[in-house]
Amino acid sequence: MTFPVGLSRVLEPVGVLPQAAWRLDARPQLGPDEVRIRLERLNLDAASFRQLSGKHGGDGAAVRAEVLEIIGTRGKMHNPVTGSGGMLIGVVDEVGPESPLPVKVGDRVATLVSLTLTPLAVSDGLAGWDGAGEQVPAAGHAILFGRSVVAVLPEDLAPELALAVFDVCGAPALTDRVVRGHAAAGPVSVAVFGGAGKSGSLALTAARLAGARTVGVVVSEAERETLRSAGLADHVAVADARDPIAVSSAVVAALGEPATVTVVCVDVPGCEHGAILATAAGGTVVFFSMATSFPAAALGAEGLAADVTMLIGNGYVPGHAAFALDVVRRTPAVRALFEARIAAH
Repeated sequence: MTFPVGLSRVLEPVGVLPQAAWRLDARPQLGPDEVRIRLERLNLDAASFRQLSGKHGGDGAAVRAEVLEIIGTRGKMHNPVTGSGGMLIGVVDEVGPESPLPVKVGDRVATLVSLTLTPLAVSDGLAGWDGAGEQVPAAGHAILFGRSVVAVLPEDLAPELALAVFDVCGAPALTDRVVRGHAAAGPVSVAVFGGAGKSGSLALTAARLAGARTVGVVVSEAERETLRSAGLADHVAVADARDPIAVSSAVVAALGEPATVTVVCVDVPGCEHGAILATAAGGTVVFFSMATSFPAAALGAEGLAADVTMLIGNGYVPGHAAFALDVVRRTPAVRALFEARIAAH
C-alpha cells in the first residue's frame, strides 16, 4: 500500500511526515504522484510574520534574510519558533502521471496546505519583497503531493485577495459547521477574539450568516471603529484577549451571557483561559491561532471546571475554499477589510 503523503521528500528525521520533518528535499524532479508549482507569491501566516518582524524590530531586510535562511536550511517555510508557515500561489509547471490533484499544466493555483509541509526552493533571493508585509513576491518552485489540497484561482478576484482569503478559509467553514450544530438546541451566540483580522472577520460573518448573534472582540479603539464601521458584528468589545477576566467580562457585557461558541483568531499566545471563561457550559471553543498552547487550554479548562468542547481549527473542512470565497463575494464589507489590509502591506 502506498501513501501519497510525501515521505520520500523527508530528509531529517527519516520516518516522520513532511510537516513534522526538520528538513525536506525540495528538488524539482517529480515523483509519480507529485505536482510542481512555479512560485509567484508566498503568504506568511500572521503568527510567523509577527514573530519575525518583532524579533528584528521591523527591519525588513533582516526579516527577508531570515525567511531565506529558513527556506534554504529546511527546504520549506517552517518558522522554528512559531511552528507555522503560510501558503502560496503559482502556476502549475508539471503534473506527475499518478497525481490525483484536479489541476493541469498552466493552471494558476493556490495551495491550501501549509508551507510547513511543502517542499520549497526560492531562486530570486526574494528580491521583490521589502520584508514589511505578509505577502511575499517570489520566484522558485514548490512540490505538492497526492494528499495535498489545491485550488485554481478565481478569475473574478485579484490574486492577492484570493491568496489572503485562502490563507484562512478554514475558519469560516468550521465556524459555520459548529454554529449550525449548536443551533439545533436553540439560539446561538458567538464571540470572535480578533474579529477585525482576516480569519476573525470571516468567522464573524459566517456566524451571522448562520443565524448567530455575534460579538467581535478587538484589542484597540481603532479596531473597534474598523469593525463597527464594517457592520460585521452585532456588538464590538475592546479587551485584551490575554486577560481572562477582562475579556470574558466584555463578552458577557455585550451578549448578556457567555457565548455559545468562542472562536480565537488572535495570533498571540495566552488567550486560552479567557476563551474558556467566555464560553457557556456545554459550549464550544474553536482555536484558530497558531499561538495556541494545548497544555494551557486543556489544563486551564480542567482547573476552571469548564464543561466546554475545545476544537483545534486545522484549516481544512471539505469545501472550505469555495465557502470562504462565497462569504467574501456576498459581503462587500469583508472584501473591503481584506483589500485594505493588502493595500497597507
